[in-house]
Amino acid sequence: MSEPTPRYERAARRAQADGRIPALSVALHRADRQPWAFTVGDSGNPDHPLGPGTRFRIGSVTKTLTAVLVMQARDEGLVDLDAPIAKYLDVPAHGDATIRRLLSHTAGFQREPYGDVWDTLIAPDAGRMLAELDRAERVLPNARRFHYSNLGLAVLGQMVAGLRGGTWAEVLTERVLTPLGLDHTSIDMPPDAAVGYLVDAYSDAARPEPPVDLGGVAPAAQLWSTAADMAKWAAFLADPETVDQAGRVLAPGTVDEMRWPLTTTDETLWAAGFGLGLILIPEGNRIMHVGHDGAMPGFLAGVYGRRGGEDNPGALGCAVLGSSGTAGQTNELVHELLRLAADLDPAEIRPWRAAPPAPLAYRPVLGRWWSEGMEFVFAWHDGRLQARAAEAPAGRPPAIFEPLPDRPDVLRTVSGREAGELLRLTRDDSGAVVRMHWATYRFTRLQEGFDGGWAADGPE
Repeated sequence: MSEPTPRYERAARRAQADGRIPALSVALHRADRQPWAFTVGDSGNPDHPLGPGTRFRIGSVTKTLTAVLVMQARDEGLVDLDAPIAKYLDVPAHGDATIRRLLSHTAGFQREPYGDVWDTLIAPDAGRMLAELDRAERVLPNARRFHYSNLGLAVLGQMVAGLRGGTWAEVLTERVLTPLGLDHTSIDMPPDAAVGYLVDAYSDAARPEPPVDLGGVAPAAQLWSTAADMAKWAAFLADPETVDQAGRVLAPGTVDEMRWPLTTTDETLWAAGFGLGLILIPEGNRIMHVGHDGAMPGFLAGVYGRRGGEDNPGALGCAVLGSSGTAGQTNELVHELLRLAADLDPAEIRPWRAAPPAPLAYRPVLGRWWSEGMEFVFAWHDGRLQARAAEAPAGRPPAIFEPLPDRPDVLRTVSGREAGELLRLTRDDSGAVVRMHWATYRFTRLQEGFDGGWAADGPE
C-alpha cells in the first residue's frame, strides 16, 4: 500500500486552493499511528508564521465541549436532562425549556441573544443575556422541530457555571481542557493566532475580519484551538474508551448517549442529525461522523470523529481549521480526510485467538433459536452472551446481554437489538435451557407458531 500522507496533503492543498483559504491547518488523530498535521498558506500574523501550533477560531465546535460539561453535571446528579432550565437557573422567561431540548436544538429558542450582536459586534455579558431572555422569542413550540440556537447553548453554559460556582471558562478549563491535555485550546485570542479573513467573491482580495468577544454567549462559540487539539477532541467524541481510558472527562456510556440521534436537521433529506450537542453525519454501511462545524467572522472549522467500519483503527478524529469565513471546502475536507484515512491506511487485521469457553450456565443457550418464525443465533464472544438474527448483515452489531445481580437466568440487553429489554431463561429439571423469553417473545429450539405448534407439522 502506498504512503497515504501525500494523498492527505494533496486533498488539503486542493481545498485551500479551490476555497481560496488564506491559511489552512489540518490534523488526523488515530489510535495506531502518531498524529498527522499539515498546514498550507499564510497566517496573516507576521510575528507568528503558520505552523501546526497556530490557533484558529473554532466557533460552534465550542458547543460540543459545553455539552460535555452539561453531561458531567447530569452524571453527578446535579441536573436532570428532562427538567426545565428554570429549576437550575433563574430566568425571566422560557424557563420551561428542558435541558435535553436545549442540547438538541429542539426547544424553539431564537438563534441569537436579544439585540443585533452581529451589527454591533458587542455581545451581552452573562448577566445581561439571561436578564433579557424575556425579550428573546420562542420562535417555535417546544419539541416541534430542529432550530439551531446559539442562545440555547449559551444558557446551558451559564447554568453549568452557576452549578459549579465559577465562570464557564474556569469550569471548562478545570473539567475538560486540563484533564484531556488540550493545552493549546484557549478561551481568549492568543498572540500566535491566525488572522481571519473575508475573501472577496470577485477578486483575490482578502479583508481581515475583526475579532469578536462573545461575553455571555461564549459557551456557544468562543474558543480558539489548534488542529491537533481538535483532532484529539474529535477522537474522544468517537472513541472515549481509547482517548480517555481513565474516564476523567466523561464515561463512555454517556458519550454514547450524546451520539444517539434525537432529531434530523432537515425532514426532507435525513442527511444529518443532532444528538445531545453533537452533529451526526451518516456515511453509509453503519459508519457515522460525529462532531460539529464552527463559524466565526473570518474562520470556519470542521471537527469530526469516525464511528464504525471494519477499517476503522479506533480513536479516528480529524480537524480542519481555515482562516476564511466563506470557504465551504473547510467543512467538506474533514469528511474527505476521514474517509481517506480508513481507505488508504486501514486498521491492522488482528489475528483470532482462542479464549476461555462460556460459563457452564450459558453453554446450553449457545446456538440457534427460533422466535416469531425467525431464526436467531446466540453466541459467547468477548466474555459476553450475544445474539443476532441469522440473516442479519455481518456488519450489524449483535445484541449483548448482562445478567442481573444474583439472577443469572435473567439478563438485561445492554446494547443492540431490543436494548433495555430482559432475556429470561427457562430450564428443565436437568438444568438444560428449554425455552427463553426476550422482550416477552418466546424463543424455542424448533420453529413454532404463536400457538406452540411446530411449523414442520403443517395442517393435518
